[in-house]
Amino acid sequence: MDNRDAVSAFLRSRRDKVTPEQAGLPVYGRRRVAGLRRGEVAALAGVSVEYYTRLERGNLHGVSDSVLEALVQALRLDGTERMYLYDLARAAGPAPRSAGARRGGARPAVRASVARIVEGMPGLPAYVMNNRLDVLAANALGRALYAQLYADPGCGGNVARFAFLSAGAREFYPEWERMARFAVGALRVEAGKNPYDRELSNLIGELSTRSDAFRVMWGSHDVHVFRDSTKRLRHPLVGELELDQETMSLPDGSGLSVVVYSAPPGTAAEDALRRLAEQPPQSPGAGPSSPS
Repeated sequence: MDNRDAVSAFLRSRRDKVTPEQAGLPVYGRRRVAGLRRGEVAALAGVSVEYYTRLERGNLHGVSDSVLEALVQALRLDGTERMYLYDLARAAGPAPRSAGARRGGARPAVRASVARIVEGMPGLPAYVMNNRLDVLAANALGRALYAQLYADPGCGGNVARFAFLSAGAREFYPEWERMARFAVGALRVEAGKNPYDRELSNLIGELSTRSDAFRVMWGSHDVHVFRDSTKRLRHPLVGELELDQETMSLPDGSGLSVVVYSAPPGTAAEDALRRLAEQPPQSPGAGPSSPS
């Protein structure tokens, strides 16, 4: 897979975000660009303008780690952006022999032991998610919290589809734009890491075609990794909740993560989760379910 377009767009987008003042460069006269010029990035990275121009045209094949680190410093990349740049450089090399397996897009199975962990937290909404943001398993409270996702068969159990294509998503996420940008950034990271994932490519193509908002956010080339955060949700049965989210990646190379929501003791959100847990189970909608 040729990732030259992704490389070129990412480097240009990061260059546009850094001002000469931020880079410690003098400014003389009127500038036609808000960010850095190519020659300025090249000077900061210690490479020739011709060499940096080659890189920005998308050719990262054979680039050394020292040059990548110089670009990280010159473009003031954060940890996630640095990881993404390295992923792009690895993808610019020969296709790995295992790439064929990822082309098939098969979803890894949730191990029974992982499912037991999720089910063993009945007081906390918990689910298992892959790097394409597919919810593969959830406990009862997790299904109750995301009942709207399960009720919409068009989502296919995918958080990004729900966010951009479901009519109720903007009501469910009071901070919809923030959450949507995080989802797009997570898919961008996964695309850099696994460019041969056909199911991921199909998802990105579908969202780009069906959602103007996704297409604009995808074009920003921002990247994001889900770790810990505070998330605000507005549930139709118990109202607004402010929950702490922890995302724990499984160490088995499957790309799966266990996501758990919790509420600080004594808060309105804790009471709302308790009331939600006491609600009678909803009729199951289309979408994933916890493995038995």
